Amino acid sequence: MFSKDRWDEILEALNANKFRTFLTAFGVFWGITILVLLLALTNGLKNGVTADFGDFATNSMFMWAQSTSKPYKGLPKGRRFNYKISDVAAIKSEIPNIKYVSPRNQLGGFRGANNVTRGTKTGAFEIYGDYPEYIKQQPMDILQGRFISYSDIEAKRKVCVIGTGVVKGMYDKDEEVLGTYIKVNGVNFLVVGTFKMSNSQGDGEQDASTIYMPFTTFGQAFNRGENVGWMAITAVDGVTITSLKQQVFDLMKSRHKIDPTDERAIGHFDLSEQFGRVNGLFTILSLVGYFVGALVLMSGIIGISNIMLIVVKERTKEIGVRRALGASPWTIKSQILQESLILTILSGMVGISFSALVIWVMNTILDNAGPVDNFANPSVSMQVVFTALIILIVSGVLAGLIPANSATKMKPVDALRIE
Repeated sequence: MFSKDRWDEILEALNANKFRTFLTAFGVFWGITILVLLLALTNGLKNGVTADFGDFATNSMFMWAQSTSKPYKGLPKGRRFNYKISDVAAIKSEIPNIKYVSPRNQLGGFRGANNVTRGTKTGAFEIYGDYPEYIKQQPMDILQGRFISYSDIEAKRKVCVIGTGVVKGMYDKDEEVLGTYIKVNGVNFLVVGTFKMSNSQGDGEQDASTIYMPFTTFGQAFNRGENVGWMAITAVDGVTITSLKQQVFDLMKSRHKIDPTDERAIGHFDLSEQFGRVNGLFTILSLVGYFVGALVLMSGIIGISNIMLIVVKERTKEIGVRRALGASPWTIKSQILQESLILTILSGMVGISFSALVIWVMNTILDNAGPVDNFANPSVSMQVVFTALIILIVSGVLAGLIPANSATKMKPVDALRIE
């Protein structure tokens, strides 16, 4: 490897027919480029789709009450019911491996009717009544002040935490926010904190246009009492919420006198299950990317092998002379392998560099153009780069193996005899 004469011979062999060398190298260059770009695009698609999940704890589900579809114990079909705050305590105490249960109530809607006023300013925002542990399920950055506390829950304090969109819509620039009041459906609330969502993807504008207040205060101010609109339930680490949700459903059905076989009475969205499906899909897409890229790369490797066979044939007499002068079969074989390996690695590294440039251009365009639905930050990890390098090394050896064996099988006398 460190012989100057050997390197001179390799460079001379590659320069002997530059156009042929270029076409041979281009096959490997194009194959590795396709491989890296396919994986980068798959990763970009994955980033965009998983951004829709936000930073919400993915081992969670949302559960709400619907109407019954079967009569049960004298109660009619089509009966509607409401969860109560006592149901939350029952889930926590009777079902193991539940980490958080957050009862929630909601008022208004994003871009709906105006429901918040402050002086002469009005706005339409999403209003949620929540418990303090909700911030552990939906991480957010508290920019000023604090989030809801249990002392707020117990004292039913009329306080709220507002998003950056609310601040922008209801306050002047550089105006102090903490300690001021906003009026929600005619009820005054003291602002004790401001926040922004940690996740920059997804519907950031809607997230920012949200107001959180204590669940108990919400119930008292807006006549919800002990009713719970819906719940966010998270399982402990190492246990999927999917494996626990049937226990939750059975408990709620028994507490609200619902037929155990009624599948419509309880609505739910299993975030863990959906997240698992998405991850499974993108694992398959990554494998497809490797497969397609490997096929394209294989065509380039076959091209190198064919060209090396031609090179060996062209240098038959040279090989004969070297064998006659005492060169061992391994010396001949190692030179052919080295030529093949150098050609493969150089063309492959150029392909990796080119694909990195294309990925950088794509990210620059996305940064300037703004978020794109279901696509964000196409990239590949260093693990992919190292994998590509290993593929190149193995491919280079394989491409030179047949020509090298062909060269060492020649007898010196036969090689010298060929004109």
